[in-house]
Amino acid sequence: MTSATPRPQTTADSVPHRPMARLIATDLDGTLLRDDKSVSDRTVAALAAAEEAGIEVFFVTGRPARWMDVVSDHVHGHGLAICGNGAAVVDLHGGAGSHRFVKLRELRREDALDVVHVLRDAAPGTSFAVERTGGLHHEPTYPPLHLEPGESVAPAEKLLAEDSAAADQPVLKVLAYHPELAPDDFLTVARAAVDGRVEITRSSPSALLEISGPGVSKASTLELCCAERGITPAEVVAFGDMPNDIEMLSWAGTSYAMGNAHPDVIAAASGRTVANNEDGVAVVIEEILRDRLSA
Repeated sequence: MTSATPRPQTTADSVPHRPMARLIATDLDGTLLRDDKSVSDRTVAALAAAEEAGIEVFFVTGRPARWMDVVSDHVHGHGLAICGNGAAVVDLHGGAGSHRFVKLRELRREDALDVVHVLRDAAPGTSFAVERTGGLHHEPTYPPLHLEPGESVAPAEKLLAEDSAAADQPVLKVLAYHPELAPDDFLTVARAAVDGRVEITRSSPSALLEISGPGVSKASTLELCCAERGITPAEVVAFGDMPNDIEMLSWAGTSYAMGNAHPDVIAAASGRTVANNEDGVAVVIEEILRDRLSA
């Protein structure tokens, strides 16, 4: 299910007793990025100002590491991003082509095969792709949703075989696409079918599900990174717009759903800011920094 227990709703300029933020965690697509996938000048300036004020900024996204070039120029300090819905922590220093995995939370091959078999029965017509550390591998019927050619094309069972050409690369997530089901309906069917054996979420407007290992999510990996830094949930401000952000927004002490967010995301967040195309993340960061100056 994608439903969440509603939290008290506030607007970006009316969060009561906003705690002293030590870390900002923000999703990318539909959140930090505008619809044209750009980072506005206002947002770039806000991110830089936050880092200069001593607030760490983590990009927390469903994107694979190879799609992080859009924000690589805007990392400061630690330079780390959480990718693949929590499956990897990546060092973005060095720019395109030199991103380095520093933490992996892989999906076991056996679990990936199990969910493929379960979803083939529960939702006939589902096609699959396998995201590994070295790239994307997909079935012949999997649509070119991002116009990205696969490293290899074969049935999922072959892609996940012990003797596959990419068997030495950890599996970060499995993608499942259905051509007819509504996105939220597909998510409901899939979660009921797998019964908690893996994590299933979605961030696409199409019926595309993202499947990670048990317990792997944006929230759980962010929690690990925060624990390593001695940062508590109360010191985290998080932003998101889609169901794969819900756990992170519920975990963070202060969280904002974008003006363009999915209804379940709005219910999970403690506040709401304006839409991504109106620089909603920057609006809140600017307010946080103003609060610091007036404290």
